[in-house]
Amino acid sequence: MRTYSIKDLEKLSGVKAHTIRIWEQRYHLLEPMRSETNIRSYSDMELKKLLRLNILYNNGFKISKIADLTEKQITQRIEELLNKDNTDNNVIESLTISMIDMDEARFERVLNDYIDKHSFDKLMLNIVYPFLDRIGVLWMTNVIDPAQEHFITNLVRQKIVAAIDELGPCLDENAKTVISFLNADEMHELGLLYYSYQLKKHGFKVIYLGQMVPKGDVMKAIDTHQPAYVLTSFINSTEKGWIDEYLKEILDSYPTLEVLSSGIQSATITLRNDRLHRLSHVNDLVDLIKNV
Repeated sequence: MRTYSIKDLEKLSGVKAHTIRIWEQRYHLLEPMRSETNIRSYSDMELKKLLRLNILYNNGFKISKIADLTEKQITQRIEELLNKDNTDNNVIESLTISMIDMDEARFERVLNDYIDKHSFDKLMLNIVYPFLDRIGVLWMTNVIDPAQEHFITNLVRQKIVAAIDELGPCLDENAKTVISFLNADEMHELGLLYYSYQLKKHGFKVIYLGQMVPKGDVMKAIDTHQPAYVLTSFINSTEKGWIDEYLKEILDSYPTLEVLSSGIQSATITLRNDRLHRLSHVNDLVDLIKNV
């Protein structure tokens, strides 16, 4: 059974450790286990309970009133809230619970409801990106395990791929071509997939090479398809200057090619070239392609 410290609960829920102690001691809403040295630890069940309590608390329920509710009543109130007021915070909390439970049905229901009420793009920008930021921090700090992280990111990937498929092939013979790829050491493709979706949505022909592509294969694809752009992403930490050297070789080899670089490590790029565009957010990409 996986257990969590009170600091883990704080990171997962956003509820301060001090508040968690009050809810536990004054209202008896949580029941931690204690070690021989009296150190608290919490089960998955207690974590889920905290996340559920926080949904109600963030929607104006007083904690003293929540304490009087049964588990069935808490569930009922949450379902009513999600049906009536599917706010971004509520959706993100529901996705977090789905991740902990590895509950694909709940995950699908929450995302599909949001898409029906808003749009796929709003889902990605308002829900998925903040949610992935949260679980990225949780994974790096060992609050969630790799299985949970892989479970949820694969479900998100399926959503993006389905949205790309719905767009269908680009039939415009005059459309500019973009080759999307990750270098041989990169496998975190969600950002690249969503950027590729945006390019396709805006009328570009996208050739998606995917994860962990050797540089030689990228250059063969460029030679064959003569794209106007290549799109890549850097998430993994690398030696200082490695990304600059990698991109410089591509830019020097193809004097008319434009390079779009996304991902958190793109912020470390110091290379200056008018044909290199660093994308810190999907809006940077949208602004760029609107002017093409």
